[in-house]
Amino acid sequence: MLPILNIATYKFVPIADPNQLQDELRTQALAAGLTGTILLAEEGLNLFLAGPEAGARAFVADLKADDRFADLAPKESWSATQPFKKLIVKVKREIIRMNHPTIKPDFSQPCGRAPAADAHTVRRWLDQGHDDEGRPVVTLDTRNAFEVDVGTFKGAIDWRLNKFSDFPQALLEHKAELQDKTVVSFCTGGIRCEKAALFMRQAGLKHVVQLEGGILKYFEETGGAHYQGDCFVFDERIAVKPDLSALQDASPEPGAQRPKKDPRAGRLGAVLQPDA
Repeated sequence: MLPILNIATYKFVPIADPNQLQDELRTQALAAGLTGTILLAEEGLNLFLAGPEAGARAFVADLKADDRFADLAPKESWSATQPFKKLIVKVKREIIRMNHPTIKPDFSQPCGRAPAADAHTVRRWLDQGHDDEGRPVVTLDTRNAFEVDVGTFKGAIDWRLNKFSDFPQALLEHKAELQDKTVVSFCTGGIRCEKAALFMRQAGLKHVVQLEGGILKYFEETGGAHYQGDCFVFDERIAVKPDLSALQDASPEPGAQRPKKDPRAGRLGAVLQPDA
């Protein structure tokens, strides 16, 4: 087994003390030998970290000891080397930037999240060409254009977004095309497609679901059926394949050229964030 465990998870949950939690999680992550990014806001938590297995699992166990995060189920993958340069823990207005901080799950409701379809359900719909009610199904990629170019679902709608905060305007321009269809929004790990699904619902589209767990969970559970290419990730691996192996494990030697497939050439070396 490869030595570095990569974990990614998020949760929309009220956090009244994000600045205090920032200090606590930074201390815990450093003690566990982890690098990567943790984003906190009053609306929740979003993280992608990597390090030795023992440290990563200890960090998750400590996090789940907090009742707010007890149900976290991080997505996991393995790499030969540490894909992040450093640890960043930030407090922000949104844990994924849409510039619409009011678009978030309704915490006053028992199930205030956007409706979701799991990987096996989405695969079945794509196999048969329609949902369980006979409605046409379309997949909507909510990621940045350079991510889509590395891989996406066959036939997915791609609005060539430069950044996630472009999504609301793109939806308004294309909303009519989605009427009377079941729209499956998807992204890398689930956070962008959840916020996108909430926005689409608020905009009046009735049949919208998010792909539960995003592409990474879909790869884990289906092996990537109906998906073409790899899944771009915001770290030194560049992308992961449908078997969740890294496209590139090792950091290059100084002066070495990145593969042409890497759409971030010239921007690596920093811990990047998907709302950048």
